[in-house]
Amino acid sequence: MGLPKVKYIVYRPEIGAVVGALAVAIAFSSLTEAFLTFDNLITIMTIGAELGIVTIGVAFLMISGEFDLSVGAVFALAPLVVIALANLGIDMFIGFVIAMALSMLVGYVNATITLRAGIPSFITTLGTMFAIRGALLMLTGGFPLKYKGPVHPLMVVLGGRTPFEFRMSAIWFLIGVAILAIILELTPYGNHVFAVGSNVVVSEEMGINVRKVKMTNFILCSALAGLGGCFTLDRLKMVDPLLAMGMELEAIAAAVVGGCLLRGGYGSIIGAAIGALIISMVKCGLVLIGVQAFWYQAFIGVILVIAALINAYISKWILKRR
Repeated sequence: MGLPKVKYIVYRPEIGAVVGALAVAIAFSSLTEAFLTFDNLITIMTIGAELGIVTIGVAFLMISGEFDLSVGAVFALAPLVVIALANLGIDMFIGFVIAMALSMLVGYVNATITLRAGIPSFITTLGTMFAIRGALLMLTGGFPLKYKGPVHPLMVVLGGRTPFEFRMSAIWFLIGVAILAIILELTPYGNHVFAVGSNVVVSEEMGINVRKVKMTNFILCSALAGLGGCFTLDRLKMVDPLLAMGMELEAIAAAVVGGCLLRGGYGSIIGAAIGALIISMVKCGLVLIGVQAFWYQAFIGVILVIAALINAYISKWILKRR
């Protein structure tokens, strides 16, 4: 009975991310004592939650065989809408609902163009990203938009401090991971997501509504990106039109580090979440050891390539033994 359990653990997509997280933690803790402090843990969880909520949406979409490069732009769009409406006197809860609706609309547009026109999602969402970023720059004149009112309960609920000093965004992130992991691993819809990502033709022959699955995942991905952006309302109390520039690539990198394959059909929500925390750990660790900021991009690039190579090897190894 022990051997099947061992094989099950080894075959799990997130096993590489767990090993990677331990390796990163050991490496940085050996370089600086400040890495394992409580304050740094709070920082890691804050950054990791904001990136992570986006990453699990991207991972869910990637597993179904599609990409979304507009998530960083949506991450900036949602809080900007909330703040802009709040500054006009509209209650922030109403602004939040409108922002989330707009975020979901972006996902719907991405899905419609991709699925009906047959354009690769990489191109569709790249165009959407540029369109949103351009609109944000025009609306703000390229300057940050500051929130002019008092602290609103919504800001506290989404990203305020808890009694243990962690931000609420970390709690929402963990809840999101749990919900999506359960859906992906334990529900028929999760099986459909894996099937669609593995082979569209076979999925259609099995009676799976491929278009509906992908449409749902596009909308979910954009909704989580918008939610992640709203996590920053209490922490920043302002929105830069260039907020989260490059986050889409970080989210894809985190998903790949977490065991998702770029071709779809394989991956893990928990692994993607750990991947986001790894990137957060790297970002905080480099700052603590005094490495110049521009080295961060280089480290992320190296991590992405290594993770992709490892995942390619693991997937081939698993297929040979099935």
